[in-house]
Amino acid sequence: MQYTHEVDKMVCVAKGPHHGPAPIPEEGKWVKAKEIGDISGLTHGVGWCAPQQGACKLTLNIKNGIIEEALVETLGCSGMTHSAAMAAEILPGKTILEALNTDLVCDAINTAMRELFLQIVYGRSQSAFSEDGLAIGAGLEDLGKGLRSQVGTMYSTKVKGVRYLEMAEGYVTRIGLDEDNEVIGYEFIRVGQMLEQITVKGVDPAEALKKCTGTYGRFAEAVKKINPRVE
Repeated sequence: MQYTHEVDKMVCVAKGPHHGPAPIPEEGKWVKAKEIGDISGLTHGVGWCAPQQGACKLTLNIKNGIIEEALVETLGCSGMTHSAAMAAEILPGKTILEALNTDLVCDAINTAMRELFLQIVYGRSQSAFSEDGLAIGAGLEDLGKGLRSQVGTMYSTKVKGVRYLEMAEGYVTRIGLDEDNEVIGYEFIRVGQMLEQITVKGVDPAEALKKCTGTYGRFAEAVKKINPRVE
């Protein structure tokens, strides 16, 4: 260790109380984190790229500083989707400090990692007060049945009004309008569940489509039902 001449001449003054780091909540315990290995928890982070044309939601399940599970969800950029495939291979097995300093290919994914890192090291994880945290695999619960991300896609113009294209329930096939041409409900397909019925359970495609089609709101009362992508 090198010291400047000024410091070298100083008189030693004894240090008083040593408080250490403030404890943070981690998986049902209060932890004074001093090393990366002290950090555990499951949490989410959202990032965006420099031109802000896309966004990433990153979910990591961390045990003793190591990323054991990663879920990478992207929106709005085809390049980001391919970057996510690489990031999903890169992340598991790394410490959160390694991951923070790793090029995750896409600005949005890197930003999500930064935001998530800040949350997890300050004890702001989703599992902060859950005893022993969440099991590996818990990240999939965000996707629900059919293991498909929940996406909302709406489009509108001043001259023609709104079009619901995709809701949390699924792909919107028709929107229902009342006598004033206002939206009162919609019909949707649970795409993930439908494909699971066809590819895993061997259900006839027409039957699977019927089983996985539902409605929301007062769709049955609609005076007019339109295809939001065509009409």
